[in-house]
Parts: sequence; C-alpha cells; structure tokens
Amino acid sequence: MTTAQKTANAMSAAPAEISKKATIVDWPEKEGGQPKQLRAGTNGWVCFPNSPMQFGAASVDDPMCLDKQWQAWGDAWMSKAQPKVTGTGIAYMLRGDKGASNTDPFATGPTATNDWVVSPPHIMVLYADLKMLDAYPTDPKTGGPWVMWKGTPYAHLMVPVSPAKAAKMGAGKK
Repeated sequence: MTTAQKTANAMSAAPAEISKKATIVDWPEKEGGQPKQLRAGTNGWVCFPNSPMQFGAASVDDPMCLDKQWQAWGDAWMSKAQPKVTGTGIAYMLRGDKGASNTDPFATGPTATNDWVVSPPHIMVLYADLKMLDAYPTDPKTGGPWVMWKGTPYAHLMVPVSPAKAAKMGAGKK
C-alpha cells in the first residue's frame, strides 16, 4: 500500500473525530525494527494500518487506534513484558480483525486448543485493576463484551460494536 492508502486504512479503525487528529504509524518492516511515523497527530492517539503478514494469521484486515494506555500496553506486549496499566484505556478496531487466540496472547495462528476468534468491529478496554474483568464472561459467542486473555497480564475487555456480526464470531475458530 502507498502511504496515503496506509493512512486512510489506519484512520478507518476509529471514529473520525479521533482518527483525523491521531498520529499515524506504520508497522516495522521487520521484527525488532522501529515503526515509521506516516503523519504527526495532535490528540495523543496513535493509529496503525493493517498489520503485516509477519504477524501471522492474526494479521491483514485489522487497523487499530490506541490511546496512551493502550500504546504502553502494546509496547509491553510486543516485548513480552509486564504491562503497567495506570488507568482505563480505550482502543478501536472498527473494522474487526481476522482472528486471534482468546487464550494465548502470543499465538499467531489457530490451534486445536487456543480458542481462535475472528472478532467483529469492536472497542477494547484496559483496566488498571484486572479484577474489574471478573464480572465478564470469556466466551466471545455471547454477542456482548467478553474478556480476552483472562488470567494473563494482557487481559482486556472486548466490546463488539456490530451486533449483527457478533452473532457470527465463532466462524474463524479452530
């Protein structure tokens, strides 16, 4: 994709009021590389275009926009470090994703045991206190919010924003 296409793709992940003022960053060209800023922003949000194939089966049609809490969380996840969430965080993936394990934060493709889920358009919520997630199920097929990666330091709430698509979420499993 061209820089303009990547920027438009990244901006499609969040409401226009957020993405039009967000910093747009492209993924590193190779694992361990540095992300490349495509456009400076003014509101503290960072949006990424579709993730590259190097990220495995969970990549392709999955642009995202992250607030500051999610940016720090993402840095920790990428380096497999303990996230330091200090407040509620919000991330948007309003185009959904092509799949991720619901149980293994580092899985790159479906297996017989990793509960692979193709998510509809959604918002993700981080909490500083992971006990806040105890009231939510881990089953993504309920059509409502669910906890992804429960029992890990990377646990977060997935909130579908497209009910019609939420009912079809198990389609990419196993």
